[in-house]
Amino acid sequence: MGITKKFKYSLVALAASTALVSAAMTPAPAFAQENNSKIEWDLSDLYTSADAWEAERQRVLEDMKGIEEYKGKLGKDAKTLLAAMDKISSVQKEAVRLLVYAVLSADEDLRVSEKQERRSLAQSLLSSLSQTAAFVSPELIKVGSKKIEKFIAKEPGLAKHAFNLRDTLRQEKFTLGEEAEGVLANAGDVLSGPGQIYGLMTNASLPWPTVTLSSGEEVMLNQSAYTRFRAVSNREDRKLVFDTFWGAWKTYEAMFGATLGTHVQGHIFNAKSRGYENALESAVSGSNIPTDVYRALVKAANDNLSSMHRYLKLRQRLLGLDDLHYYDIYPEVTALDRTFTVDDAKEMTLVSLEPFGEKYLNHLKEGFAGQWMHVFPQEGKRPGAYMFGSAYDVHPYVLLNFNSGFEDVSTFSHEWGHAVHTMLSKENQPYENFSYTTFTAELASTTNEVLLQEHMLAKDLPDAERLYYIDRALEGIRGTFFRQTMFAEFELRIHEMSEKGEALSGKKMTELYLELLKKYHGHDEGVMEIDNAYAIEWAYIPHFYRNFYVYQYATSISGGTAFAERMLAGDETARDDYIGVLEAGGSRYPYELLKDAKIDLASEVPYTTLINRMNRLMDEAEAILDRMGK
Repeated sequence: MGITKKFKYSLVALAASTALVSAAMTPAPAFAQENNSKIEWDLSDLYTSADAWEAERQRVLEDMKGIEEYKGKLGKDAKTLLAAMDKISSVQKEAVRLLVYAVLSADEDLRVSEKQERRSLAQSLLSSLSQTAAFVSPELIKVGSKKIEKFIAKEPGLAKHAFNLRDTLRQEKFTLGEEAEGVLANAGDVLSGPGQIYGLMTNASLPWPTVTLSSGEEVMLNQSAYTRFRAVSNREDRKLVFDTFWGAWKTYEAMFGATLGTHVQGHIFNAKSRGYENALESAVSGSNIPTDVYRALVKAANDNLSSMHRYLKLRQRLLGLDDLHYYDIYPEVTALDRTFTVDDAKEMTLVSLEPFGEKYLNHLKEGFAGQWMHVFPQEGKRPGAYMFGSAYDVHPYVLLNFNSGFEDVSTFSHEWGHAVHTMLSKENQPYENFSYTTFTAELASTTNEVLLQEHMLAKDLPDAERLYYIDRALEGIRGTFFRQTMFAEFELRIHEMSEKGEALSGKKMTELYLELLKKYHGHDEGVMEIDNAYAIEWAYIPHFYRNFYVYQYATSISGGTAFAERMLAGDETARDDYIGVLEAGGSRYPYELLKDAKIDLASEVPYTTLINRMNRLMDEAEAILDRMGK
């Protein structure tokens, strides 16, 4: 949302430390709750009432005006700079707290217009704060690093601001003069247009087709229905769903091509205007992540496609099919004949995370004992799951839609990974440095998932149950490592095409995506048949409007797996390295932080570790199937 970490940690925190999932903003279905009870959060820890929230919003609006008093004075002396930075931090901290309450309250029931209006007011407040403090970065750069460093050395109070001050100055060569910066700022609404148009088209404007399934059920194939029915057990129904859904998207190929192409041109415009070598460098510069990380990830996935193809053949064996098509990628191939309670999820999370040590486990126990979660589905509630921990003076909150399956337990552990990350960061960092980036945020959650899987696989289980957990782990690697990296490669390629002067179109994007689909899924090797009609899938992926964002899911599962494997192998330094990453919060650049913890995501090592685990799991799955005679 355009607010940088240097002075607006709030929306970086919203993207990183909250780990919001990309769930559609539609009401979740009701579900029979565990023991007919509710487990809901207590928002009075934030504000005692909606009236108290509104009174605080008005106070923050008034307090915000004081920021403008420092315009033109940041280079006066150290005390003035400290006063300005403290003022901005103070206002922002309270503005973010207002946002947290508004979002959590609104997500309890999306049907209540008053709550949605409160969310809009909170977002508007943050937007106003961004505009009010827009002078800070250009003015600091004008003052210059030499003078700012003298201020930091002279005034101890600036220590908590030092990292962000230096981070601003790091961007000096990419920051333009005041007039040019104003032009770029004014272009923001125009450049965000393609993403807004895409959202309107996909959520409100596309006419969805209708299909009649083999059962006689007539289904309107909107996005949520597609997600549900693409995984049905009847193969002819799956093919019908794919053919119909992607046929509808194909009709709008040219329009979506123009929309995404314009979006890409906006990234290139910004990169060129600021003097970056390319759009990728511009996108990763905010968190100071080397472009080598992105390229190493893509290379690692391509170098290990044989393992992806082996997994697809394993799926074919589990499905009992003579051949494999792209519409066979979603149905479940294993099942688990047991359910789990929330208490089970708590116990399994605690036991599986014992390698993290007592400090980590005590934070988990504290969270479990508090009213920090909204657990069960209910009418009007936001679907999916997330952790929102951006209110610095208050504990994190976790939203779940717990339906008693193992995947719900995994999601529980995942979101509490984010929560403890937030708790450890707050415990060890001032507000100015507590908000971490997505690059480390998702690592803290995926490590938990890996340890939970390994905890279950360490048990003496029947073959069928064991195969289920192996399948879940393998499907996670396929979906999070290979699929997300395929997206990342597509995103990089379309930017590179445009940077070379090649005109983008929907037709060209479809051709490129078809090439990648075939490569990643082994079409030419006879592993999976990729029908040309399904290559319009690129138009369906919202991540392409996030500006080189999606690759971080793949780096996170790789880094998280590397940490988990080290711990399980008895590496005595792994726990301290891991906890150190969580405690550092946003006080250091994420790539450097992980590299010092022996996880270098610009090297092949963490990716090789992930693939080795994948192959090991497939070895065991194949042995089980041999024993079962399948």
